[in-house]
Amino acid sequence: MKKRLLFAVAAFLVAAMISASLIFTSAAGNILYGDCTGDGTVNGKDLIRLRKYLAAYDDASGSSSVELGPAGSDTEYELFKFRLRDDGTYEVKARQYAMLPDEVAIPSEYNGKPVTALSANAFNGYCDTDSIIIPESITSIGYGAFSGCTGLTNITIPDSVTSIGYGAFSRCAGLTNITIPDGVTSIGDHAFSDCTGLTSITIPDSVTSIGDAAFRDCTSLTSVTIGSGVTSIGSYAFQYCSSLTSVTIGSGVTSIGEGSFYGCAGLTNITIPDSVTSIGSNAFYNCAGLTSVTIGSGVTSIGNSAFYNCAGLTNITIPDGVTSIGEYVFSDCAGLTSITIPDSVTSIGYRAFSGCAGLTNITIPDNVTYIGVSAFSGCTGLTSITIPDSVTYIGNSAFYDCAGLTSISFNGTVEQWDVIYKDWGWNYNTGDYTVHCTDGDIPKN
Repeated sequence: MKKRLLFAVAAFLVAAMISASLIFTSAAGNILYGDCTGDGTVNGKDLIRLRKYLAAYDDASGSSSVELGPAGSDTEYELFKFRLRDDGTYEVKARQYAMLPDEVAIPSEYNGKPVTALSANAFNGYCDTDSIIIPESITSIGYGAFSGCTGLTNITIPDSVTSIGYGAFSRCAGLTNITIPDGVTSIGDHAFSDCTGLTSITIPDSVTSIGDAAFRDCTSLTSVTIGSGVTSIGSYAFQYCSSLTSVTIGSGVTSIGEGSFYGCAGLTNITIPDSVTSIGSNAFYNCAGLTSVTIGSGVTSIGNSAFYNCAGLTNITIPDGVTSIGEYVFSDCAGLTSITIPDSVTSIGYRAFSGCAGLTNITIPDNVTYIGVSAFSGCTGLTSITIPDSVTYIGNSAFYDCAGLTSISFNGTVEQWDVIYKDWGWNYNTGDYTVHCTDGDIPKN
């Protein structure tokens, strides 16, 4: 009578919380995961409580165990669901509400055919499972395959894997280290984002691309080695990796994406190899601990705000191939005392060096024609500047608040200086400078 009552209660809860396609079947059960999100809501995952209660009753009464799962799940593959792929192999995922043990070994074949892929969201949210063994038959790890497996502490990616999909290991907070094998060629967007326990990562030479936000918010990550096969680092790939102190960029990288190292406050030095041609906007934004940057000779483009608020940076040399310095590129680099701008540069953008209070003098090279709005505003330590006769425009507030400015050396005549278009307030709140032209001096007007 008591067991009939328990079955009735179970049936009622199942009907209330999940679809009617899940029914009682007799099969052996193992360990279940609990309320992984801890959100206090009642959902299908909370069936653990009922199942454990029934299991405890069965053990005490000596009756057969009760499994709440899909009908016909009493095979050795009761934990998994398989789907036949177009190539004749199978992909696998955990059955919904399956009773996963602490250690899971994914089968390498099904129905006599190899299992080659982990489906999208294959183990998403199974946070009580701490170890998953992936067989050598697997070649791809799909979208969100292990996302949210917060209890996962041990996983080995076999050499057979060639691609790691979008969000494959995102939010696996328990992972402290992981080895990416030599066969992997691509790491998808968000692949390891929010793996807050991960401390180091080596990306092998076989990898050609690192996806957007691939390691974002890996707050314990201290060192990264990027292999020579990688050609592009995705946007915000290492954003907010606040503990990151060491980065080695491989010799094959040609582009550093937007915000790649945004907010990596622990990073102290970086060498950008000669293979790199472009540094994206916000690439090193707010890397406040950065004191040394070497930019390779191949760089031709530096994006807006690329080194914004790198307050510890003391000197930098811009390579010859760069033609323009964009908006906010070195803005608020308060520790910057020396900058070398090459002759290839033709324009200096909006607020490019604003707030660089440590700069005392600067030479603008001969081919620059445009000095943008507020380009050097707030450079309170600036005392002298050299401007070439190629300049045709000086923007509004270009030298605003350069209170220490006393000398402007102009490599042209007084007449040439007079014909430069100087926007309103270009020299507002500067010191009592004198413009030294090749044929005479002009006091501040």
